[in-house]
Amino acid sequence: MNTIINFFLFPIFLTLQDLSSKKNNFDQKLTDEGLSIQMVYIPEGKFRMGKDTLNSLDYSPSNEVEISSFWISKFEITWDIYQLFMDQSDFDDKNNFFRGDLVDKIDGLSGPTTPYIDMSFGMGKNNFPAVNMTHFAASKFCEWLSSKTGFYYRLPTEAEWEYACSDEMDNLKIDNFSWNRHNSDQKYQMVGQKKSNIYGLHDMLGNVAEWTSDIYNKDVYRKKRRKNPFESGENKYPRVIRGGSWDDEPSNLKSYYRSFSSKELQKRDPQIPKSLWWNTDAPHIGFRIVRPYNKESQKLKNMFWNYSD
Repeated sequence: MNTIINFFLFPIFLTLQDLSSKKNNFDQKLTDEGLSIQMVYIPEGKFRMGKDTLNSLDYSPSNEVEISSFWISKFEITWDIYQLFMDQSDFDDKNNFFRGDLVDKIDGLSGPTTPYIDMSFGMGKNNFPAVNMTHFAASKFCEWLSSKTGFYYRLPTEAEWEYACSDEMDNLKIDNFSWNRHNSDQKYQMVGQKKSNIYGLHDMLGNVAEWTSDIYNKDVYRKKRRKNPFESGENKYPRVIRGGSWDDEPSNLKSYYRSFSSKELQKRDPQIPKSLWWNTDAPHIGFRIVRPYNKESQKLKNMFWNYSD
């Protein structure tokens, strides 16, 4: 009798454990040699996005926002991981990066250009944060990773990023949590050396600023958006950048501070205006990735991966 009961309970136990494990942290394996991305689960919840201020700033007024569950990388994407993306991608063949309808719209010079200088600018590779990629390149990394692993990855929305950052560090000694202008020796540092936030995420403030999915709109907080807000658009610029960097004053490292990109970041492009150059003059900008807990439509995936439809 006991044997029969145990026989039926065992698969039930496995099923329940499998369901609960979906909400655990996990390592996304990339190579047999042990290269992986540590992913941290962020539970759904509500928070006040932005900060109320007497001045008309781009992070006010604050709004209560509801965020669905997701996983986010524990660290900023490092050079050893980003290099794998570059090594396994043909940067000189545009057909490897665009669907046919988009390939037809660009000429023979429009493939992503291979970097002609060391894009780390000598500040360190391997476990140092990857920098100097465009927003487009960061989104294509996510598409590549999704194809490689079979799981959907993208850049965080601005709201997801701020929710995961949490405002706890805004009132604590920032040097304990960040690399900034006062302690960075004027360069980015190896990830994970500073204290983590309440979710176990490192370098959310400082070290390198981080791309988000959103188009920058200085008045977007006046829209009173409620659930999973995302400011979409096809323009390359301006895109929202969050977190501040090693080159910022400590006083500017706040969970609610917003920055944005401009065309000036691509001034090193040797083929402007034809090129789809994937690098920037931004040794202070990198990124981290998210994996949504809930399924997203293919249309939304294409939007996050920077397709035009």
